Amino acid sequence: MKFIEFKNVNKTYSTGVTALADINVEIEKGEFVFVIGHTASGKSTFIKMLYREEKPTDGSVMVGGVNVAKLRNRKVYKLRRKIGVVFQDFKLLPKLTVYENVAFALECLGLKAKDIKPKVMKAIEIVGLKDKTRSFPHQLSGGEQQRVCIARAIVNEPKLLICDEPTGNLDPETSKDIMKVISNINKELKTTVIMATHDKEIVNRMKKRVLLIEHGVLTGDYLKGSYKSHENV
Repeated sequence: MKFIEFKNVNKTYSTGVTALADINVEIEKGEFVFVIGHTASGKSTFIKMLYREEKPTDGSVMVGGVNVAKLRNRKVYKLRRKIGVVFQDFKLLPKLTVYENVAFALECLGLKAKDIKPKVMKAIEIVGLKDKTRSFPHQLSGGEQQRVCIARAIVNEPKLLICDEPTGNLDPETSKDIMKVISNINKELKTTVIMATHDKEIVNRMKKRVLLIEHGVLTGDYLKGSYKSHENV
């Protein structure tokens, strides 16, 4: 069984707009996959289905053997405990330090302080912020704030890391640094990474598998390093 599988997935909103049409795709455990497409192409809907922010109108979305499309609302939290999500806007708690922001994710799960500390320190070290544990968000650069978000997303050691335009608010050099962090998480921790992006440079430089969605249709599935076009991001 594939780690992630979209099978005959359709999504039509109540407005009548079709966001996704007959999507079929399989993703292996440990893969790094870009999801690209113009604004309103359907890529955000695709991403949101992975953590059950959206449900398909038809079809199945399997994540780690679970059909998240049929998951009862009261059980969605169990799915999200196993998934890390990084957004474009940092969503940090301004009155908490770096350490406290990352620890908060585990506190919400009910872990004890003695179990939280080693996990938090490991995650902070992975993203290269060991010397910033006591800093507050306003004392950090945009890139550093995004690193905190990544640390928070991986602190519970998820098997899947979803990145929704994580470099959208960052300059090109900082974006490169953030992509190095995400790439290392994929390589070192064997975490499956699925990333939606508009950044042509990142897609072309990273040479990973690319899913191209246009007008809700999966029009391209390019194997690692085979994506050449600059026009559809």
